[in-house]
Amino acid sequence: MKINAVEFIGSFPKVSSCPKDGLPEYAFIGRSNVGKSSLINMLCDRKDIARVSHTPGKTQHLNYYLIEEKWYMVDLPGYGYARISKKMRESWKKMIKGYFLKRETMFCAFVLVDSNIAPQKIDIDFMNWLGENSIPFVIVYTKTDRLKKRELEKNVENIRQEILKTWEELPMEFFTSSRKNIGRDDILGLIADVNEKVAE
Repeated sequence: MKINAVEFIGSFPKVSSCPKDGLPEYAFIGRSNVGKSSLINMLCDRKDIARVSHTPGKTQHLNYYLIEEKWYMVDLPGYGYARISKKMRESWKKMIKGYFLKRETMFCAFVLVDSNIAPQKIDIDFMNWLGENSIPFVIVYTKTDRLKKRELEKNVENIRQEILKTWEELPMEFFTSSRKNIGRDDILGLIADVNEKVAE
């Protein structure tokens, strides 16, 4: 899939404010500082469509990007470590869960997981919550260019084993590197396939 047109539609503080045009949505979410903005920029083939920050917690609302005037990428706040108040963290949590439970046009969540570190309980818990609520998702391993192949494989296998403690089989997986443009065609290919099925 080639992306020619990308438009930032808006940053919405609550689900009820989000676009109501019925276009397919694909949500991108992960722990703070997992590389979400960099991934979105890579997918859109733009350098700064999504703001990249070294300070976790910069994405605070539901950010909508209209792609080819046909579907949305939705950038959600990162969960986990961020220097925000407990009240704000609970507000984000409520907004994120409300989004996934209420948005019928959300066809797949892309859960970003840092491939460089050990399995994180917060990632596993979030995936389990998605599964318990029958919300379709895939795993996107980020920053896969930063480790040697053997170390990367070991980390990913450890993550898989944690997931399989509660899942009978693994979700679909994608391996990405925003710096080396790895995984772009695979992710956009999945979105194109889902869009085609939706159109039918």
